[in-house]
Amino acid sequence: MPGKRITDHQVTKYKTLRVNYSQEAAAAKAGISVASARRIENRATLPSQRPPRNWRTRQDPLAEVWSSEVVPLLEAKPGLMAVTVLEELQRRHPEQFDESVLRTLQRRLRQWRAEHGEERELFFAQEHPPGRLGLSDFTVADELGVVVAGAAFPHRLYQFAFAHSGWRHVSVVIGGESFQALSSGLQAALWMAGGVPEEHRTDSLSAAFNNLAEQEELTRNYDALCAHYGMRASRNNPGVSHENGSIEARQGSLKLALDQALLLRGSRAFDALHGYEQFVAEVVRRLNARCARGWEAERACLKPLPARRTADFEEVDARVSKYGVFTVKSTMYSAPSRLVGHRLKVRLFSAHLEAWLGGVKVFQCERLYSNSTEKHPRRIDWRHMLPALKRKPGAFARWVLRDAMFPRSEYARTWAHISERLPERQACRLMVDLLDLADRANVVGELAGVLHHLVEHDEVPDLDSLVERFAPRPTSMPDVQVLLPATAVYDALLEVA
Repeated sequence: MPGKRITDHQVTKYKTLRVNYSQEAAAAKAGISVASARRIENRATLPSQRPPRNWRTRQDPLAEVWSSEVVPLLEAKPGLMAVTVLEELQRRHPEQFDESVLRTLQRRLRQWRAEHGEERELFFAQEHPPGRLGLSDFTVADELGVVVAGAAFPHRLYQFAFAHSGWRHVSVVIGGESFQALSSGLQAALWMAGGVPEEHRTDSLSAAFNNLAEQEELTRNYDALCAHYGMRASRNNPGVSHENGSIEARQGSLKLALDQALLLRGSRAFDALHGYEQFVAEVVRRLNARCARGWEAERACLKPLPARRTADFEEVDARVSKYGVFTVKSTMYSAPSRLVGHRLKVRLFSAHLEAWLGGVKVFQCERLYSNSTEKHPRRIDWRHMLPALKRKPGAFARWVLRDAMFPRSEYARTWAHISERLPERQACRLMVDLLDLADRANVVGELAGVLHHLVEHDEVPDLDSLVERFAPRPTSMPDVQVLLPATAVYDALLEVA
Protein backbone atom coordinates (compact mmCIF):
# COMPACT_ATOMS: atom_id res chain seq x y z
CA MET A 1 0.00 0.00 0.00
CA PRO A 2 1.41 3.44 -0.91
CA GLY A 3 2.93 5.29 2.04
CA LYS A 4 3.77 2.13 4.03
CA ARG A 5 7.15 0.46 4.20
CA ILE A 6 7.55 -3.12 3.00
CA THR A 7 8.17 -5.46 5.94
CA ASP A 8 10.42 -8.49 6.27
CA HIS A 9 7.34 -10.70 6.43
CA GLN A 10 6.08 -9.43 3.05
CA VAL A 11 9.49 -10.03 1.43
CA THR A 12 9.67 -13.59 2.81
CA LYS A 13 6.12 -14.32 1.74
CA TYR A 14 6.76 -12.96 -1.76
CA LYS A 15 9.83 -15.12 -2.24
CA THR A 16 7.92 -18.21 -1.04
CA LEU A 17 5.00 -17.52 -3.39
CA ARG A 18 7.34 -16.71 -6.30
CA VAL A 19 8.33 -20.35 -6.55
CA ASN A 20 4.85 -21.36 -7.75
CA TYR A 21 3.39 -18.10 -9.10
CA SER A 22 4.28 -15.44 -11.61
CA GLN A 23 5.82 -12.16 -10.49
CA GLU A 24 2.49 -10.28 -10.79
CA ALA A 25 0.49 -12.93 -8.89
CA ALA A 26 3.06 -13.33 -6.10
CA ALA A 27 3.29 -9.52 -5.64
CA ALA A 28 -0.50 -9.24 -5.42
CA LYS A 29 -0.71 -12.00 -2.81
CA ALA A 30 2.08 -10.41 -0.76
CA GLY A 31 0.46 -6.97 -0.93
CA ILE A 32 3.24 -5.19 -2.81
CA SER A 33 3.58 -3.63 -6.24
CA VAL A 34 5.26 -5.27 -9.23
CA ALA A 35 7.98 -2.60 -9.19
CA SER A 36 8.77 -3.44 -5.56
CA ALA A 37 8.81 -7.12 -6.50
CA ARG A 38 11.49 -6.44 -9.13
CA ARG A 39 13.66 -4.61 -6.60
CA ILE A 40 13.25 -7.46 -4.09
CA GLU A 41 14.46 -10.01 -6.60
CA ASN A 42 17.58 -7.95 -7.26
CA ARG A 43 18.45 -7.62 -3.55
CA ALA A 44 19.69 -10.31 -1.21
CA THR A 45 18.97 -8.49 2.10
CA LEU A 46 15.76 -7.94 4.05
CA PRO A 47 14.39 -4.38 4.62
CA SER A 48 15.40 -4.45 8.30
CA GLN A 49 19.03 -5.25 7.33
CA ARG A 50 19.50 -2.21 5.12
CA PRO A 51 21.16 0.92 6.55
CA PRO A 52 18.82 3.87 7.23
CA ARG A 53 18.53 6.45 4.49
CA ASN A 54 20.18 9.76 5.31
CA TRP A 55 19.40 11.70 2.15
CA ARG A 56 16.28 13.49 0.91
CA THR A 57 14.36 12.34 -2.16
CA ARG A 58 13.17 15.87 -2.93
CA GLN A 59 14.11 19.43 -2.06
CA ASP A 60 13.04 20.70 1.39
CA PRO A 61 10.60 23.63 0.79
CA LEU A 62 11.25 24.95 4.34
CA ALA A 63 15.05 24.76 4.33
CA GLU A 64 15.60 28.53 4.05
CA VAL A 65 13.14 29.57 6.78
CA TRP A 66 12.90 26.67 9.23
CA SER A 67 15.81 27.50 11.55
CA SER A 68 15.80 31.25 11.08
CA GLU A 69 12.07 32.02 11.20
CA VAL A 70 9.82 29.05 12.08
CA VAL A 71 11.76 27.72 15.08
CA PRO A 72 11.96 31.17 16.78
CA LEU A 73 8.21 31.54 16.30
CA LEU A 74 7.56 28.15 17.93
CA GLU A 75 9.95 28.85 20.80
CA ALA A 76 8.20 32.15 21.53
CA LYS A 77 4.64 30.79 21.10
CA PRO A 78 4.56 26.97 21.28
CA GLY A 79 0.81 26.90 20.74
CA LEU A 80 0.94 28.22 17.17
CA MET A 81 -0.84 26.07 14.60
CA ALA A 82 0.68 25.08 11.26
CA VAL A 83 -1.97 27.10 9.39
CA THR A 84 -1.01 30.23 11.34
CA VAL A 85 2.69 29.71 10.70
CA LEU A 86 2.07 29.19 6.98
CA GLU A 87 0.03 32.39 6.74
CA GLU A 88 2.85 34.28 8.46
CA LEU A 89 5.39 32.83 6.02
CA GLN A 90 3.18 33.77 3.07
CA ARG A 91 2.97 37.30 4.42
CA ARG A 92 6.73 37.56 4.84
CA HIS A 93 7.60 35.81 1.54
CA PRO A 94 4.88 36.45 -1.04
CA GLU A 95 4.53 33.86 -3.82
CA GLN A 96 7.12 31.55 -2.28
CA PHE A 97 4.92 29.21 -0.21
CA ASP A 98 1.64 27.84 -1.53
CA GLU A 99 -0.95 25.68 0.21
CA SER A 100 0.84 22.44 -0.72
CA VAL A 101 3.46 23.22 1.96
CA LEU A 102 0.87 22.94 4.74
CA ARG A 103 1.06 19.16 5.14
CA THR A 104 4.89 19.27 5.24
CA LEU A 105 4.74 22.03 7.83
CA GLN A 106 2.29 20.07 9.97
CA ARG A 107 4.62 17.05 10.02
CA ARG A 108 7.64 19.21 10.85
CA LEU A 109 5.75 20.96 13.70
CA ARG A 110 4.62 17.63 15.14
CA GLN A 111 8.21 16.33 15.04
CA TRP A 112 9.57 19.54 16.62
CA ARG A 113 7.03 19.42 19.46
CA ALA A 114 7.89 15.78 20.15
CA GLU A 115 11.57 16.74 20.53
CA HIS A 116 11.41 20.23 22.04
CA GLY A 117 7.79 20.88 23.02
CA GLU A 118 6.23 21.24 26.46
CA GLU A 119 5.23 18.32 28.64
CA ARG A 120 1.73 17.09 27.81
CA GLU A 121 -1.01 16.05 30.19
CA LEU A 122 -1.35 12.35 30.99
CA PHE A 123 -4.55 10.58 31.88
CA PHE A 124 -4.52 7.87 34.54
CA ALA A 125 -7.10 5.12 34.24
CA GLN A 126 -8.74 4.52 37.59
CA GLU A 127 -10.03 1.37 39.22
CA HIS A 128 -13.37 1.76 41.02
CA PRO A 129 -13.95 -0.90 43.68
CA PRO A 130 -17.62 -1.67 44.39
CA GLY A 131 -19.27 0.53 46.97
CA ARG A 132 -16.52 3.16 47.11
CA LEU A 133 -17.58 6.06 44.89
CA GLY A 134 -20.90 7.69 44.06
CA LEU A 135 -21.14 10.76 41.83
CA SER A 136 -23.69 13.54 41.37
CA ASP A 137 -24.17 16.03 38.56
CA PHE A 138 -26.81 18.29 37.02
CA THR A 139 -27.45 18.70 33.30
CA VAL A 140 -29.70 21.07 31.37
CA ALA A 141 -32.36 19.10 29.46
CA ASP A 142 -34.05 21.89 27.50
CA GLU A 143 -32.89 20.38 24.19
CA LEU A 144 -35.28 17.47 24.74
CA GLY A 145 -38.15 19.83 23.87
CA VAL A 146 -40.49 18.49 26.56
CA VAL A 147 -43.91 20.14 26.87
CA VAL A 148 -45.89 19.93 30.12
CA ALA A 149 -49.51 21.12 30.38
CA GLY A 150 -49.29 22.76 26.96
CA ALA A 151 -46.21 24.90 27.71
CA ALA A 152 -42.49 24.46 27.07
CA PHE A 153 -40.83 22.89 30.11
CA PRO A 154 -37.31 24.23 30.78
CA HIS A 155 -35.70 21.98 33.38
CA ARG A 156 -32.61 20.19 34.57
CA LEU A 157 -31.94 16.56 35.39
CA TYR A 158 -30.09 15.54 38.54
CA GLN A 159 -28.27 12.22 38.17
CA PHE A 160 -26.58 10.09 40.80
CA ALA A 161 -24.50 7.10 39.67
CA PHE A 162 -22.17 4.51 41.18
CA ALA A 163 -18.79 4.43 39.46
CA HIS A 164 -18.31 0.64 39.67
CA SER A 165 -21.62 -0.73 38.39
CA GLY A 166 -23.07 2.30 36.60
CA TRP A 167 -26.38 2.07 38.49
CA ARG A 168 -28.08 5.45 38.37
CA HIS A 169 -31.00 7.44 39.73
CA VAL A 170 -32.44 10.55 38.04
CA SER A 171 -34.67 13.34 39.35
CA VAL A 172 -36.39 16.13 37.41
CA VAL A 173 -35.29 19.54 38.72
CA ILE A 174 -37.21 22.78 38.23
CA GLY A 175 -34.97 25.78 38.73
CA GLY A 176 -31.25 25.93 39.34
CA GLU A 177 -28.63 23.71 40.94
CA SER A 178 -29.71 24.49 44.49
CA PHE A 179 -28.89 22.65 47.69
CA GLN A 180 -32.52 21.56 47.97
CA ALA A 181 -32.35 19.89 44.55
CA LEU A 182 -29.02 18.23 45.42
CA SER A 183 -30.21 17.06 48.84
CA SER A 184 -33.58 15.69 47.73
CA GLY A 185 -32.11 13.98 44.65
CA LEU A 186 -29.17 12.48 46.54
CA GLN A 187 -31.30 11.19 49.40
CA ALA A 188 -33.86 9.71 47.01
CA ALA A 189 -31.04 7.90 45.18
CA LEU A 190 -29.46 6.53 48.36
CA TRP A 191 -32.73 5.23 49.74
CA MET A 192 -33.61 3.74 46.36
CA ALA A 193 -30.21 2.01 46.29
CA GLY A 194 -30.55 0.80 49.87
CA GLY A 195 -27.05 1.80 50.91
CA VAL A 196 -24.36 4.50 51.06
CA PRO A 197 -20.99 4.69 49.25
CA GLU A 198 -17.77 5.62 51.02
CA GLU A 199 -17.23 8.80 48.97
CA HIS A 200 -19.56 11.23 47.22
CA ARG A 201 -18.09 13.36 44.42
CA THR A 202 -19.52 16.38 42.63
CA ASP A 203 -18.10 19.15 40.51
CA SER A 204 -17.69 22.62 42.00
CA LEU A 205 -21.36 23.11 42.89
CA SER A 206 -21.95 26.31 44.82
CA ALA A 207 -24.61 24.39 46.77
CA ALA A 208 -21.92 22.03 48.08
CA PHE A 209 -18.65 23.99 48.11
CA ASN A 210 -17.65 27.52 48.97
CA ASN A 211 -15.84 28.30 45.74
CA LEU A 212 -14.69 31.72 46.99
CA ALA A 213 -12.54 30.19 49.70
CA GLU A 214 -8.84 29.70 49.03
CA GLN A 215 -9.00 26.12 50.28
CA GLU A 216 -11.65 23.48 49.68
CA GLU A 217 -14.47 24.31 52.07
CA LEU A 218 -17.85 22.59 52.32
CA THR A 219 -21.01 24.58 52.83
CA ARG A 220 -22.60 24.05 56.22
CA ASN A 221 -25.68 22.30 54.85
CA TYR A 222 -23.75 19.97 52.54
CA ASP A 223 -21.26 19.10 55.28
CA ALA A 224 -24.14 18.15 57.58
CA LEU A 225 -25.78 16.09 54.82
CA CYS A 226 -22.63 14.05 54.14
CA ALA A 227 -21.98 13.60 57.86
CA HIS A 228 -25.53 12.30 58.37
CA TYR A 229 -24.96 9.54 55.80
CA GLY A 230 -21.32 8.91 56.73
CA MET A 231 -19.95 9.82 53.29
CA ARG A 232 -16.66 11.53 52.52
CA ALA A 233 -17.23 14.57 50.29
CA SER A 234 -14.93 15.33 47.36
CA ARG A 235 -14.95 17.25 44.09
CA ASN A 236 -12.98 17.40 40.88
CA ASN A 237 -10.66 20.30 40.13
CA PRO A 238 -12.54 23.36 38.81
CA GLY A 239 -12.82 23.33 35.02
CA VAL A 240 -11.47 19.76 34.65
CA SER A 241 -14.63 17.86 33.78
CA HIS A 242 -12.86 14.66 32.72
CA GLU A 243 -12.03 14.03 36.39
CA ASN A 244 -15.76 13.50 36.81
CA GLY A 245 -15.93 11.39 33.68
CA SER A 246 -17.85 8.53 35.29
CA ILE A 247 -20.90 10.80 35.57
CA GLU A 248 -20.27 13.22 32.70
CA ALA A 249 -20.37 10.39 30.15
CA ARG A 250 -23.60 9.08 31.64
CA GLN A 251 -25.26 12.48 31.23
CA GLY A 252 -24.88 12.13 27.49
CA SER A 253 -26.16 8.55 27.44
CA LEU A 254 -29.12 9.55 29.62
CA LYS A 255 -30.26 12.37 27.35
CA LEU A 256 -29.73 10.19 24.29
CA ALA A 257 -31.89 7.44 25.82
CA LEU A 258 -34.59 9.96 26.76
CA ASP A 259 -34.58 11.47 23.28
CA GLN A 260 -34.89 8.04 21.67
CA ALA A 261 -37.71 7.09 24.03
CA LEU A 262 -39.54 10.33 23.21
CA LEU A 263 -39.18 9.62 19.49
CA LEU A 264 -40.59 6.13 20.04
CA ARG A 265 -43.42 7.60 22.14
CA GLY A 266 -44.41 9.82 19.25
CA SER A 267 -45.01 12.92 21.36
CA ARG A 268 -43.01 15.12 23.71
CA ALA A 269 -46.12 16.54 25.41
CA PHE A 270 -47.25 15.46 28.88
CA ASP A 271 -50.44 16.39 30.67
CA ALA A 272 -48.72 16.93 34.02
CA LEU A 273 -45.27 16.94 35.59
CA HIS A 274 -45.97 13.64 37.35
CA GLY A 275 -46.43 11.92 33.98
CA TYR A 276 -43.05 13.17 32.75
CA GLU A 277 -41.35 12.06 35.98
CA GLN A 278 -42.81 8.56 35.54
CA PHE A 279 -41.54 8.52 31.95
CA VAL A 280 -38.00 9.44 33.07
CA ALA A 281 -38.11 6.80 35.80
CA GLU A 282 -39.09 4.11 33.30
CA VAL A 283 -36.22 5.04 30.94
CA VAL A 284 -33.75 4.94 33.86
CA ARG A 285 -35.10 1.54 34.93
CA ARG A 286 -34.29 0.16 31.46
CA LEU A 287 -30.78 1.63 31.62
CA ASN A 288 -30.19 0.06 35.04
CA ALA A 289 -31.30 -3.34 33.72
CA ARG A 290 -28.15 -3.39 31.55
CA CYS A 291 -25.87 -3.32 34.60
CA ALA A 292 -27.84 -5.71 36.83
CA ARG A 293 -24.92 -8.10 37.41
CA GLY A 294 -22.48 -5.37 38.43
CA TRP A 295 -25.14 -3.73 40.58
CA GLU A 296 -25.71 -6.93 42.57
CA ALA A 297 -22.01 -7.04 43.44
CA GLU A 298 -21.90 -3.33 44.36
CA ARG A 299 -25.06 -3.32 46.45
CA ALA A 300 -23.54 -5.92 48.78
CA CYS A 301 -20.60 -3.57 49.48
CA LEU A 302 -22.61 -0.44 50.38
CA LYS A 303 -22.67 0.89 53.92
CA PRO A 304 -26.04 0.78 55.74
CA LEU A 305 -28.41 3.74 55.65
CA PRO A 306 -29.06 5.87 58.74
CA ALA A 307 -32.27 5.44 60.71
CA ARG A 308 -34.00 8.31 58.92
CA ARG A 309 -33.55 10.94 56.23
CA THR A 310 -32.31 14.41 57.00
CA ALA A 311 -33.98 17.66 56.04
CA ASP A 312 -33.87 18.40 52.32
CA PHE A 313 -35.19 21.95 52.54
CA GLU A 314 -34.00 25.44 53.36
CA GLU A 315 -35.89 27.32 56.06
CA VAL A 316 -36.27 31.11 55.93
CA ASP A 317 -38.42 33.65 57.77
CA ALA A 318 -41.03 35.71 55.93
CA ARG A 319 -43.63 38.16 57.16
CA VAL A 320 -47.04 38.41 55.50
CA SER A 321 -47.67 42.06 54.68
CA LYS A 322 -50.97 43.92 54.85
CA TYR A 323 -51.33 43.24 51.13
CA GLY A 324 -51.57 39.50 51.82
CA VAL A 325 -48.22 38.63 50.23
CA PHE A 326 -44.69 37.71 51.29
CA THR A 327 -41.39 37.55 49.39
CA VAL A 328 -38.87 34.70 49.41
CA LYS A 329 -35.80 34.45 47.15
CA SER A 330 -36.96 37.39 44.97
CA THR A 331 -40.32 35.70 44.40
CA MET A 332 -43.68 37.00 45.65
CA TYR A 333 -46.30 34.60 47.00
CA SER A 334 -49.80 35.23 48.28
CA ALA A 335 -51.09 33.85 51.59
CA PRO A 336 -54.54 33.48 53.17
CA SER A 337 -55.65 36.79 54.61
CA ARG A 338 -55.90 35.33 58.13
CA LEU A 339 -52.07 35.20 58.16
CA VAL A 340 -51.58 38.94 57.58
CA GLY A 341 -49.07 40.29 60.09
CA HIS A 342 -47.72 36.87 61.07
CA ARG A 343 -44.12 35.81 60.60
CA LEU A 344 -43.95 32.44 58.89
CA LYS A 345 -41.28 29.77 58.75
CA VAL A 346 -41.06 29.00 55.03
CA ARG A 347 -39.49 25.69 54.05
CA LEU A 348 -38.12 25.81 50.51
CA PHE A 349 -38.04 22.47 48.71
CA SER A 350 -36.85 22.05 45.13
CA ALA A 351 -40.37 21.98 43.64
CA HIS A 352 -42.63 23.48 46.32
CA LEU A 353 -42.63 25.48 49.53
CA GLU A 354 -44.40 25.03 52.84
CA ALA A 355 -45.43 27.79 55.24
CA TRP A 356 -45.42 26.92 58.94
CA LEU A 357 -46.78 28.91 61.86
CA GLY A 358 -46.06 27.73 65.38
CA GLY A 359 -45.29 24.16 64.31
CA VAL A 360 -48.42 23.91 62.13
CA LYS A 361 -48.29 23.86 58.33
CA VAL A 362 -50.77 26.53 57.25
CA PHE A 363 -50.42 26.08 53.47
CA GLN A 364 -48.11 24.99 50.66
CA CYS A 365 -47.77 25.88 46.99
CA GLU A 366 -45.58 25.42 43.94
CA ARG A 367 -42.18 27.10 44.10
CA LEU A 368 -41.21 29.58 41.39
CA TYR A 369 -37.71 30.51 40.23
CA SER A 370 -36.45 33.72 38.70
CA ASN A 371 -34.96 33.56 35.21
CA SER A 372 -33.57 35.86 32.55
CA THR A 373 -37.03 36.87 31.29
CA GLU A 374 -38.67 37.26 34.72
CA LYS A 375 -36.35 38.25 37.53
CA HIS A 376 -39.12 38.74 40.13
CA PRO A 377 -41.89 36.19 39.45
CA ARG A 378 -45.18 36.34 41.35
CA ARG A 379 -47.52 33.54 42.37
CA ILE A 380 -50.82 35.08 43.45
CA ASP A 381 -53.53 32.56 44.37
CA TRP A 382 -56.86 34.16 43.49
CA ARG A 383 -58.64 32.13 46.18
CA HIS A 384 -56.54 33.88 48.83
CA MET A 385 -57.65 37.31 47.59
CA LEU A 386 -61.28 36.56 46.72
CA PRO A 387 -62.88 37.05 50.21
CA ALA A 388 -61.39 40.55 50.51
CA LEU A 389 -62.29 41.42 46.92
CA LYS A 390 -65.93 40.49 47.54
CA ARG A 391 -66.01 43.11 50.28
CA LYS A 392 -64.15 45.73 48.20
CA PRO A 393 -64.75 44.90 44.51
CA GLY A 394 -63.97 48.44 43.37
CA ALA A 395 -60.29 47.89 44.22
CA PHE A 396 -60.02 45.34 41.40
CA ALA A 397 -59.73 47.88 38.56
CA ARG A 398 -56.36 49.35 39.54
CA TRP A 399 -54.99 46.60 41.76
CA VAL A 400 -51.28 46.19 41.02
CA LEU A 401 -51.45 42.40 41.35
CA ARG A 402 -54.60 42.03 39.25
CA ASP A 403 -53.02 40.49 36.17
CA ALA A 404 -51.14 37.90 38.25
CA MET A 405 -54.22 36.51 39.99
CA PHE A 406 -56.31 35.32 37.04
CA PRO A 407 -56.60 31.51 37.20
CA ARG A 408 -56.57 31.21 33.38
CA SER A 409 -55.96 33.46 30.40
CA GLU A 410 -59.70 33.39 29.48
CA TYR A 411 -60.51 35.31 32.65
CA ALA A 412 -57.95 37.99 31.81
CA ARG A 413 -59.47 38.37 28.32
CA THR A 414 -62.95 38.57 29.87
CA TRP A 415 -61.82 41.40 32.17
CA ALA A 416 -60.34 43.33 29.25
CA HIS A 417 -63.58 42.78 27.33
CA ILE A 418 -66.06 43.86 30.02
CA SER A 419 -63.92 46.77 31.26
CA GLU A 420 -64.30 48.37 27.82
CA ARG A 421 -68.09 47.90 27.64
CA LEU A 422 -69.28 48.46 31.21
CA PRO A 423 -68.74 51.20 33.76
CA GLU A 424 -65.77 50.56 35.99
CA ARG A 425 -67.76 49.83 39.16
CA GLN A 426 -70.12 47.45 37.36
CA ALA A 427 -67.25 45.70 35.54
CA CYS A 428 -65.38 45.12 38.82
CA ARG A 429 -68.45 43.69 40.51
CA LEU A 430 -69.16 41.36 37.58
CA MET A 431 -65.57 40.11 37.41
CA VAL A 432 -65.42 39.40 41.13
CA ASP A 433 -68.77 37.58 40.97
CA LEU A 434 -67.49 35.44 38.08
CA LEU A 435 -64.43 34.46 40.10
CA ASP A 436 -66.63 33.72 43.10
CA LEU A 437 -68.87 31.51 40.95
CA ALA A 438 -65.83 29.60 39.64
CA ASP A 439 -64.68 29.05 43.23
CA ARG A 440 -68.03 28.04 44.75
CA ALA A 441 -69.01 25.69 41.92
CA ASN A 442 -65.44 24.46 41.27
CA VAL A 443 -65.91 25.07 37.54
CA VAL A 444 -62.76 27.06 36.67
CA GLY A 445 -62.21 25.18 33.41
CA GLU A 446 -65.84 24.91 32.32
CA LEU A 447 -66.56 28.57 33.05
CA ALA A 448 -63.39 29.59 31.20
CA GLY A 449 -64.67 27.84 28.08
CA VAL A 450 -68.01 29.69 28.26
CA LEU A 451 -66.28 33.05 28.81
CA HIS A 452 -64.02 32.42 25.81
CA HIS A 453 -67.08 31.78 23.65
CA LEU A 454 -68.76 34.98 24.86
CA VAL A 455 -65.68 37.11 24.20
CA GLU A 456 -65.31 35.65 20.71
CA HIS A 457 -68.93 36.66 19.96
CA ASP A 458 -68.50 40.10 21.57
CA GLU A 459 -71.06 39.40 24.29
CA VAL A 460 -71.07 40.50 27.92
CA PRO A 461 -71.49 37.62 30.40
CA ASP A 462 -74.93 37.34 31.99
CA LEU A 463 -74.26 36.50 35.62
CA ASP A 464 -77.77 35.22 36.36
CA SER A 465 -77.73 32.71 33.51
CA LEU A 466 -74.24 31.54 34.47
CA VAL A 467 -75.32 31.08 38.08
CA GLU A 468 -78.33 29.12 36.90
CA ARG A 469 -76.04 26.95 34.80
CA PHE A 470 -73.10 26.38 37.11
CA ALA A 471 -74.08 27.23 40.70
CA PRO A 472 -74.42 24.18 42.94
CA ARG A 473 -78.03 23.18 43.51
CA PRO A 474 -79.31 23.39 47.08
CA THR A 475 -79.73 19.98 48.59
CA SER A 476 -83.31 19.07 49.50
CA MET A 477 -83.93 17.29 52.78
CA PRO A 478 -85.90 14.05 52.37
CA ASP A 479 -89.14 13.65 54.32
CA VAL A 480 -88.45 10.78 56.67
CA GLN A 481 -91.36 9.22 58.59
CA VAL A 482 -90.48 7.11 61.59
CA LEU A 483 -93.08 4.54 62.65
CA LEU A 484 -92.75 3.51 66.30
CA PRO A 485 -93.86 -0.01 67.13
CA ALA A 486 -96.37 -0.65 69.92
CA THR A 487 -94.96 -1.44 73.35
CA ALA A 488 -96.88 -4.71 73.44
CA VAL A 489 -94.46 -6.11 70.90
CA TYR A 490 -91.64 -6.03 73.47
CA ASP A 491 -93.84 -8.04 75.92
CA ALA A 492 -94.29 -10.70 73.27
CA LEU A 493 -90.52 -10.88 72.73
CA LEU A 494 -89.92 -11.32 76.43
CA GLU A 495 -92.41 -14.21 76.60
CA VAL A 496 -90.68 -15.95 73.69
CA ALA A 497 -87.28 -15.53 75.35
